[in-house]
Amino acid sequence: MTLPTPFDLVFARTAETVFPTIRNALEREGRAAADRDAFLLIPEVVELLHDLRPEEGMGEGMDQLVALAHHAYVLWDAGTLILPLTAERLSTLLDSPAPPPPGQAARAYYVQLLERQVWARVIDGQAAEPMDGCFVHEADGELRVLGIFGLRPDRDGFSAVETAGLRPAELRRLDGTPLFSPVLAGGQAAGLYSILGGEELLELGWRTRALAGELAAAAR
Repeated sequence: MTLPTPFDLVFARTAETVFPTIRNALEREGRAAADRDAFLLIPEVVELLHDLRPEEGMGEGMDQLVALAHHAYVLWDAGTLILPLTAERLSTLLDSPAPPPPGQAARAYYVQLLERQVWARVIDGQAAEPMDGCFVHEADGELRVLGIFGLRPDRDGFSAVETAGLRPAELRRLDGTPLFSPVLAGGQAAGLYSILGGEELLELGWRTRALAGELAAAAR
């Protein structure tokens, strides 16, 4: 079963009421949607973040909340493109050599996984969490990827991890195992994958670019 995306759960109403105002403000300033500094200077964004923040505060989690709100806005501004990854598509991306760059990349999209396909230890010392998917968008030639983990009906909230940069060059694991190979017990037999560190999350984002570009082109 595929769960609703974080955009559906958190920003469906905001996309109708607040995001158009943010777009107008950025356009008046001549700033791009991916400009996070400009995004954070808009009063409606400050109010949105205040409304999303839990009453007990967030501490270091505020950076993740800012990233989530900005990724959601950029996704909406680009047309809310959702890239579903079936088990077959995922294995093609993660088991094969890295695919070539897309002919025309999508500006922003959300990669939606099936349940419990990919796992990562988001917080040191705690159990690994399944990945729901990730927000992806370009910013000044780099890629920003926000992974969403532990999204399930019985949990109030989810975990989010952001990474950004150019595509990692000659990325390898220290132990010599293939990228994205499972580290959970029984993971190989179950056909699971694992993400170790921000560079593997970033590489996952880069590997989805060609598929997202094809999906965006077909939608035009």
